[in-house]
Amino acid sequence: MALLPAEWGLDVFQDRMMGELHAQGRSADDIRECLRSAPLDAHVLSAIRTASALGCDLKVVSDANSFFIETVLEHHGVLGCFSEINTNPARVDAQGRLRISPFHDPTSSPHGCSLCPDNMCKGKIIQRIQGTDSAKNKHFIYIGDGKGDYCPSLKLGEGDYVMPKENYPLWSLISSDPQLIKAEVHPWSSGEEFERILLKLVNKLITSHAQGSQLDYKCDMSNPISMEVGHHQTLPIPN
Repeated sequence: MALLPAEWGLDVFQDRMMGELHAQGRSADDIRECLRSAPLDAHVLSAIRTASALGCDLKVVSDANSFFIETVLEHHGVLGCFSEINTNPARVDAQGRLRISPFHDPTSSPHGCSLCPDNMCKGKIIQRIQGTDSAKNKHFIYIGDGKGDYCPSLKLGEGDYVMPKENYPLWSLISSDPQLIKAEVHPWSSGEEFERILLKLVNKLITSHAQGSQLDYKCDMSNPISMEVGHHQTLPIPN
């Protein structure tokens, strides 16, 4: 595989990988079946279902792609728990190859954020959600682990929460200067701890005197280990 420039976004790497799989004779259905074999931690699934049942508005903000995310969430029966999926769009072209495009096109509509990769500024996505009528007087819980999750964490305010995974880039960036984060920080390190902390925060919001609670759930399926997802099955490539 040819090396790609470090400044290129994850969408480019994903698209190139899908091209190589297609050249090896692998179809979109083959990729879909491989994704379905990736287990999700039972505590994470339970937390998603419970938060949704409690009335939280769950959203995905991810630098993966729509094909991967929708396939995995649908397979585990939780796709309907999410009201919105913000990610790099994916489509199957006329040749049957899975194509990945940037969420923010760096050529036609650059986002201008120096903290984020060219293809996606999660901070701008959060700001858009914060500006909607449905988000007024609501609180956010943002869950992430990667470097790209730092920008949206900076957009959160008092009364909001951020849940970084311990010993991952987001946690390191927050720890380097905690005063820059206005939201309350609640780190986690396992699926069980994830569920306990998330539902504790949700119940805190529900029982508070706030007018409501909105949960913005960030699930980065491009790094399955980050959300306590089991290792992907390797997609076999014919010789």
